[in-house]
Formats: sequence, C-alpha cells, structure tokens
Amino acid sequence: MKKVDLKNLPPEELEAFLADLGKARFRTRQILRWIYQRGICDFSQMTDLAKDFRQELAEKATLSEFVPEVIEKSEDGTEKYLFRLDDGETVESVRIPMGEGRSTLCISTQAGCAMQCEFCFTGTFGLLRHLTPAEIVNQVCASLKQGPVNNIVMMGMGEPLHNLDNVVKALKILYSEDGLGFGARRVTLSTCGLIPEMEKLGRQVRVGLAVSLNATTDEVRDRLMPVNKRYPLKDLMAACRQFPLQPREKITFEYILIRGVNDSPADAKRLVKLLHGVKAKVNLIPFNEHPGSDFRAPGEESIERFQTYLLNRKIVTVRRASKGQDISAACGQLKGQMDQTPQDSGG
Repeated sequence: MKKVDLKNLPPEELEAFLADLGKARFRTRQILRWIYQRGICDFSQMTDLAKDFRQELAEKATLSEFVPEVIEKSEDGTEKYLFRLDDGETVESVRIPMGEGRSTLCISTQAGCAMQCEFCFTGTFGLLRHLTPAEIVNQVCASLKQGPVNNIVMMGMGEPLHNLDNVVKALKILYSEDGLGFGARRVTLSTCGLIPEMEKLGRQVRVGLAVSLNATTDEVRDRLMPVNKRYPLKDLMAACRQFPLQPREKITFEYILIRGVNDSPADAKRLVKLLHGVKAKVNLIPFNEHPGSDFRAPGEESIERFQTYLLNRKIVTVRRASKGQDISAACGQLKGQMDQTPQDSGG
C-alpha cells in the first residue's frame, strides 16, 4: 500500500487516520505539534509517542518536506524561493518584507495556470497540475525555516479556486491551533473570479478574499482575462456583494494598472460605480513589465490621479509598493529561467 503523506490531511482527516490505527484523539494534537510547530518530519524523533507507534507510523505514513532549490534575494529584502516537486515540476513562493521585522509570504496553489490572463507570466506555462494540500502547506513550512511569516497570501502561481478542494484542506492545516496557527484574518486568497467556486468557498471556510479585477468594462476585461467571457463583470460584482463577510471585513480588489489600457480617469470613474454596494478596498498595482509582454507600466502621474480619484470617493485605496524588482519579480519568472533549456535560450 502507498504510504499516506500526513501533510495532506487536515486535522479532522488526520484524526480519522489515527482512529483507524486504534489511537486516541489526543494523538492528533501531538502529531500536529511535532510536524508544524517543531518542524519534525521524522517519526523516530517524536519522542513522546511510544516506540511501536512511531514504527507503525513509519510503515504506513510519510511526511514530505520542501527545501528551496534556489533562493533569490533582493536588495529590498524580498526573497524568492523555487521549490522542485517530486515529479520535477517547479513552483515559487515569495517572502515580502513589510517593515518592523514583519513579512508576508506569497504562495502558489498550482504548477502553472489555466486562466491565461494576458498580463500574467505564469499563464504562459499553461496548467501543468494542481498542487496537493501538502505541497501548498510545505511552502509555508520551508519559508518559516528562513524566517518568521506574519501573513499569507495565495497570490502566487495558479488560480486557487480552480484547485478549491486542496486549497480548503491546506487552509484548515494553516488555521489549526495545534498546527501552524494562522488565523483566518492572516490569510488572503486571490481569485480571477470563478463565481461558483467563490460561493462554495464562502460556505466552506473563512478566508480573506481578493478579487483580481483589472478592468472596468467587459470589453477590456475579456481581453485581459478570458475568464470574464464566462463570468462577466455584472455577475462577478453580484457574487462579491453576496460573499459572506465578518462585520469589519472587506473584499480586496486588485487592480493592475497598465499604461493606456485601464489607467484613464474614465476607468477610475467606472471603478467607483462597479464597487457601489460592496464592502471594498482597492490595491493598485503598477504593471510589472516582463519579457514577452507588450504591456507597459503606467506613469507616476496617472497612478496618483487614479488613486486620488478613488480616495476622494471614500474608497480605501492602497498603492502596492513594487518589491523584488531586481530578482525576477513577476510570478513564474524564476521558474522560467530555471526550466529554460539550451535549445530554448535563443528566445
């Protein structure tokens, strides 16, 4: 029989696995603490478990672990990690310094992505496969060994809601008080707008929701984000209004500003109308130029004009600072460099 990777199991499934072995419920808490709080991936080192129990675990289970294959460090403190999966595919995570010793970790949920957003470098790979819960969680475990992580954003490679079941399991592991102990307020999930999965997510688990919007008309969003042809803006905004939120929570709308495409005063005006009736805040993200894209970053004046218009209409609007500009900053760029073969290098 194939061994079970315990890092694929959220607490309730780990409890059921151990119950099948005839073990008491409190063993779940013990093992979770060994794995996630102490970072132990060798059953023989779990010294408060009986020796025969440790042996039984070693025979029937395993504990996967990530070690970064490549670490790129930026002058501004941003760190980018490349992890190689068992089948040879690679994914990336990025630790972003937030000041005062705090950091946010951006993790991936898929190898590649099927959404084909025009501005996204990861989309050029296509979808290679979904990540397992263990592969999602192991990015966090490996990054914690490099330093503290205060917040997690699922904004790396892939569309989280396209891999919903595995993402929900990973969230439950991240939230477990005996595990990694991240509260729901410290984790944000970003989606391009898969409406049925948004509704399912809202019923299954609490998490901060970020919606990648990036346009104020269907015409432009159809071009930038093919998913809009299936779930147009009117339907997407209706789903956002219905998404369950706690009293002080807001949905974050990510808006990548692209010169001459979506950064005009008319776009700012339409965005205010779109957000009417939504508990919203806006992250303005100047486009991160990368090879193979004809899009360009907006000018400083247009960024300030756009942000000021929203702020004057009482919409919380934050300009996301560009980080890691000197280390393959766009999602997927480090993977692209590492995966490039000699015959590809001519471009």
